[in-house]
Amino acid sequence: MSEFIFKLPDLGEGTVEAEIVEWHVKPGDDVVEGQTIADVMTDKANVEVPAPVSGCVLRVSGEPGDVVAVGGELIAFEIGKGVKPDTGPMKPIEPVRSEVSQPTEPDESEASPPAKEPEPQPEAEAETSAPANPRTKRARVLTSPAVRKRALEAGIDLASVAGTGSNGRILLQDLDQHIEKGGSVKAEDSGPGSRKSLSAQDTRIIGIRRVIAERLSQSKREIPHFAYVEEVDVTALEDLRLHLQSSHDMKLSILPFIALALLRTLPEFPQCNAHYLADTGVLRSYPDVQLGVATQTPDGLKVPVVANADDLSFWALVDAIAAVALRAREGLAKPAELSGSTITLTSLGKLGGVVSTPIINYPEVAIIGVNKVMQRPMVVNDTVQVRSMMNLSSSFDHRFVDGFDAASMIQAIKARLEHPATLFIPARPGS
Repeated sequence: MSEFIFKLPDLGEGTVEAEIVEWHVKPGDDVVEGQTIADVMTDKANVEVPAPVSGCVLRVSGEPGDVVAVGGELIAFEIGKGVKPDTGPMKPIEPVRSEVSQPTEPDESEASPPAKEPEPQPEAEAETSAPANPRTKRARVLTSPAVRKRALEAGIDLASVAGTGSNGRILLQDLDQHIEKGGSVKAEDSGPGSRKSLSAQDTRIIGIRRVIAERLSQSKREIPHFAYVEEVDVTALEDLRLHLQSSHDMKLSILPFIALALLRTLPEFPQCNAHYLADTGVLRSYPDVQLGVATQTPDGLKVPVVANADDLSFWALVDAIAAVALRAREGLAKPAELSGSTITLTSLGKLGGVVSTPIINYPEVAIIGVNKVMQRPMVVNDTVQVRSMMNLSSSFDHRFVDGFDAASMIQAIKARLEHPATLFIPARPGS
């Protein structure tokens, strides 16, 4: 018997380190070559790491939340004599789905594929949370010893917890979410009239949630945001949306129309379709639009990208938004599909409220926020009419976008949305 040390391989995309999200094996376990031994996470994707050999686990390096450098020891195996594992140059591991979740009923802003919808809902919902899928019952609950210990201490029956890991495996975040949603927690009752003491729960922030936290903190820390809110009369746009939805027998949200209005407007405001490269002090404006669409997923908020969105027709844009949002929700998006956006659309859909103050997707300089459509009485031509109204709540980087330019851009978007025929009229030559 001999010891074989497996070092963290190259995970591609220039990655130099990865965070351990979950171990699927422990010292003493026998594994076979190709079996998933751990889930790790880079800044771009979750990755399942397969065993390079068959053998017995001697030790693992680090706990969930620890960071391991590429080339650093990840796990050690005891292997039989005569076994010759591949010790050549480390080959990149392709990111794959590390968690299996069935697609939830998609909200409109996440642009689901065409499906019949008798009750139209105009709002786009890229940032409403998706419920965890129920786990099918089995004789033994699949989870880690750490989760079992936490559940025992909290008085939680693991059979009642929905697992989102592979084959319904219960992850630590599944247990934490179960407790946050009111799952049973062990409490001490000192008698009638006494106060029940609930044990506090500490949750280590790891994985995609850690990356989200770090990026949002960086954005708010480094970018001087300012918000601009304008209401838009989308009555005519809603008539068009409902007509197209009915005539094509499909579900159609308002988000592609807003995206089209933004794409038609951006050439007039190139400084808003840009990145600020802080290391070199350069504002890089782009002639094409890589449109980010903020999408809530079981792993947290992601921003899949519609590549070269300004080259797409309306129906191609509808399909592209649907495709990238679906791939992000299902965990199938490649790292390249989750980076490189030049401006982002974000929406809270039915939960959109009246006003929001979205955080800019660093290193971009603008984000367009969409609030829900509501019918309100409005004065039109000296008469009170019921109109469909929607607010655009957008944020800009004040270092590079002046208030006048931000207001002008939103007003131009508003004009196109309030006169939707202009969305489909090509720009006048020379204008």
